[in-house]
Amino acid sequence: QFLYFIGACRSRNMSNDVRVGHGRFKLSRRIGGGSFGEIYKAVDTQTKEMVAVKLEPASAKVPQLVYEARVLQFLQRKCVTVGVPDLRWYGSEGDFNIMVIELLGPSLEKLFTYCDKRFNAKTVCMLAIQMLSRLEFLHERGFIHRDIKPDNFVMGLGKRAHHVYIIDFGLAKRYRDPKSGTHIPFREGKRLTGTARYVSTHTHLGVEQSRRDDLESLAYVLLYFSAGSLPWMGKGGVKGDKQEKYDRISEQKMALSPETLCKLQPRPIYEFLLYCKSLEFAQQPDYDMCRGYFHAFMEEEYHTCDFRFNWITHRETAGTRSVASMSSVGVNSSRQVTIDASDGGALSEL
Repeated sequence: QFLYFIGACRSRNMSNDVRVGHGRFKLSRRIGGGSFGEIYKAVDTQTKEMVAVKLEPASAKVPQLVYEARVLQFLQRKCVTVGVPDLRWYGSEGDFNIMVIELLGPSLEKLFTYCDKRFNAKTVCMLAIQMLSRLEFLHERGFIHRDIKPDNFVMGLGKRAHHVYIIDFGLAKRYRDPKSGTHIPFREGKRLTGTARYVSTHTHLGVEQSRRDDLESLAYVLLYFSAGSLPWMGKGGVKGDKQEKYDRISEQKMALSPETLCKLQPRPIYEFLLYCKSLEFAQQPDYDMCRGYFHAFMEEEYHTCDFRFNWITHRETAGTRSVASMSSVGVNSSRQVTIDASDGGALSEL
């Protein structure tokens, strides 16, 4: 049944009653996928809520789904989480590993594209404040993410449409021992983990990642949102030569100072990147101070944190328009949606 489901049911609408999670989740249609597997929209037959179901072949060379589910389970243990997907179920059935989470909105990458690849300073600051809080929570729980990029931050839906969520914990790693609290040791000669465009300079140099690297990656994401691109984009080498691509990106990234990178960009991005560059391997970041850079700038510019992000104002200016390739849980899809400003920017299906 699962093999038929994956092989033949890639169309928008499901013609068969396919269920997972011991029959609890009824799948409706595919909303995305990639090298890791497939993602489907489904209904929780117990609560009648819509959810997202991630499927990964059990035979995957590097299975990540069960690990990701366990990370989510740990993050939600004994605490109320904001901006982390609610895990509903995980396990294995047939030939697949399965994880079910709450249905979320489009990724920041999709929203950035919708806004013609440019966010204004107010939107960048409002996003930065929330994204820093998500990383602070993750780090407080003893994990680093190791793949900070616009695709791995998504917006909520409905009453949580103004909440930024951090997703995809398949590459997350403990940076301290859960019992002793001891920080992992400094190591060199590590392979690049993450997305080359956004990884820190230390990661390019083969240094073990720690909290500082998540923050530096976030600084590059914010710079990308503000400037519309990064200087090392399009610096790939010979097609198929991944290492040459990494080397070229690394060379450009290290050759440019924070002052040069952030020239003509809002001051807090420069302040934040400069701070990230100053952090030692095991140093505890000052998240409050980092958020303060962005809060102070907003106050100086007489901006309020009203969650009127660029995609809200863009929709109001342009009128209701279809947004191609935006989807739930930050994955690729051909589904068309509209931005509903009256619901805080939530998605409405056409």
